[in-house]
Amino acid sequence: MAWFKRKEKGITTPTQEKKDVPKGLWYKSPTGKIIDTEELAKNLWVSPEDDFHVRIGSNEYFQILFDDNQFKELNENITSKDPLKFEDTKKYKDRLKEVTAKTKLKDAIRTAVGKSKGKDLVVACMDFAFIGGSMGAVVGEKISRAIDYSIKKKIPFVMISKSGGARMMEAAYSLMQLAKTSAKLAQLAEAKIPYISLCTDPTTGGTTASYAMLGDINIGEPGALIGFAGPRVVRDTTGKDLPEGFQTSEFVLEHGFLDFIVHRKDLKNKINLYIDLIENKDIR
Repeated sequence: MAWFKRKEKGITTPTQEKKDVPKGLWYKSPTGKIIDTEELAKNLWVSPEDDFHVRIGSNEYFQILFDDNQFKELNENITSKDPLKFEDTKKYKDRLKEVTAKTKLKDAIRTAVGKSKGKDLVVACMDFAFIGGSMGAVVGEKISRAIDYSIKKKIPFVMISKSGGARMMEAAYSLMQLAKTSAKLAQLAEAKIPYISLCTDPTTGGTTASYAMLGDINIGEPGALIGFAGPRVVRDTTGKDLPEGFQTSEFVLEHGFLDFIVHRKDLKNKINLYIDLIENKDIR
C-alpha cells in the first residue's frame, strides 16, 4: 500500500507546482450526472445519461443543421447602438463592449445560409450568452434581412429562438421588433416560403409573443422552458400553485402551442422533412 499512503510525514507541495484540473473537461447536468465534455459534444450536447439537452448557441446549431458545417453568414457586422443613453448598474454601451469581448459575438443573433441535406436553407439562431439572448433592434433587423434574403432567393427559413425577452436597455425600440418581424413573416407567408420555428431553452417574453410562435410548424426541444412570463412571475401574479412541468415543451405541446417536440439528434432530418412536406416535394 506504499503507493497509496505516504511513508514520510510533513511532505508539502509548493502552490505553484500544484496541478489544477483544466476547466471544461466535465459537465454536470441538473440531475447530477457527470459527462465528459468531448463525449457530450459528440452526442450533440445531449447528456447520454439522462437525455438532458444542454443549452447551446449558434455555432453548435449551425454545425448540426448545415452540411459539413459549411455556410455563409449574413449581415454579420451589424451591431447595437445606445440611442437612449441607458444606464442601470452600468452604462449600456459599456455592457455591450464587455459582452462582445467575452462572447466574441456581435449581438444576440446570427443569421446564415447554407446547404442542409443538399438544399439551401436560411437559419437565424439566437445566442443566450449575449445579454440573455435579449431581443433588441439588431435582432429584429437581422431577422428581417434574413427573411428578405429567403424571399429573394426563395429559400426556406428556420428561426431558432433562445431568449429572455425584449432588451430593456432599448425600451420601445426593442418592443417595435415584435411588429417588425411579424410583418416580415407575413410577407414570407405571402411568398409561400416555408417557415419552421424551433423553440429552445428558454423561449420567453417578446420572442414568444412574436416570431417564435408564428411558424408554419412550431417545434420545441425536450424540456425547454417556453412561455411569455416565467413561472415565478406567473405564480406571484396569480397567487396560485402551478401545474407540474408548467411551461416545459411537453406542457406547451399538450396545450396546443407546439406541433412537435424534436430531439436534437433528429433535428436536421425533421426540419428538412417538414419543409419537403410543406413544399410537396420528394422527401430527402
